[in-house]
Amino acid sequence: MKIKGIAVLAFMVAALFLSNTAWAGKIVIKGSTTVLPIAQKVSEAYMKQNPHIKISISGGGSGNGMKALIDGSTDIADSSRFIKSKEVSLAVKNGVYPVPFAVAYDCIVPVLHPTNAIVNITMAQLKDIYMGKVKNWKEIGGPDRPVVVISRDTSSGTYEVWHKKVMKKERVFPGALLQASNGAVSQAVAKNKNAIGYIGLGYMSKDVKPLMVNRIVGSANTTLDGTYPISRPLFMFTPGWPKGDVLNFINFLLNPEKGQKYIAEAGYVPLY
Repeated sequence: MKIKGIAVLAFMVAALFLSNTAWAGKIVIKGSTTVLPIAQKVSEAYMKQNPHIKISISGGGSGNGMKALIDGSTDIADSSRFIKSKEVSLAVKNGVYPVPFAVAYDCIVPVLHPTNAIVNITMAQLKDIYMGKVKNWKEIGGPDRPVVVISRDTSSGTYEVWHKKVMKKERVFPGALLQASNGAVSQAVAKNKNAIGYIGLGYMSKDVKPLMVNRIVGSANTTLDGTYPISRPLFMFTPGWPKGDVLNFINFLLNPEKGQKYIAEAGYVPLY
């Protein structure tokens, strides 16, 4: 009888464990390092309110997020640019029908080492620097020091926006040092007094110096009113219309009284 009682108890414990596991949900989010702080901030708040949900988040760039969406290895793809037509074609071939959700706004800000005296730069000067035409800061009113150009790699959505809006689809010159994330760009600029890079507004810190562009400061207000020239929406994509836990998370994120209030805390611009 004692052995039978132990067996019954073990069965009940196992059943309870399996029941809890069945109710536990998991959401996988991959992609843009720009959107990463938003995903982390909102997910932290969401999991506190929904302790049965576990959210796994990783960066790697918008392009990698789209690849994960296409191959079915993520529930949500973070992207700092809109999906490309060739990505849509690949997705549809795999039976995946991407659905975009704009989740916030951002602006891309050129940054210098704090010791560089320049405070403003034009779009034309930025393009010339990234094409390798400006080789010394004194050519645009700065110190007599060589220009070290730091850019994002081509899998980055931030690079895609920079390529379109600043470079006008011209190539960044081969001498640029490529970095895989906003954080890596910020660190590289902070360590090099001759460097210039560009980062999303949410990655701004005292370790780097933001530049005005065409005499306009990159901020929440200038992003929303469209006056800052290098601004953009940020997205999350799902593989088809979201359901269940993923739909609940997206609804939480887009709610002005819930997820959207964490957008500003993450350093970005809320939708509302």
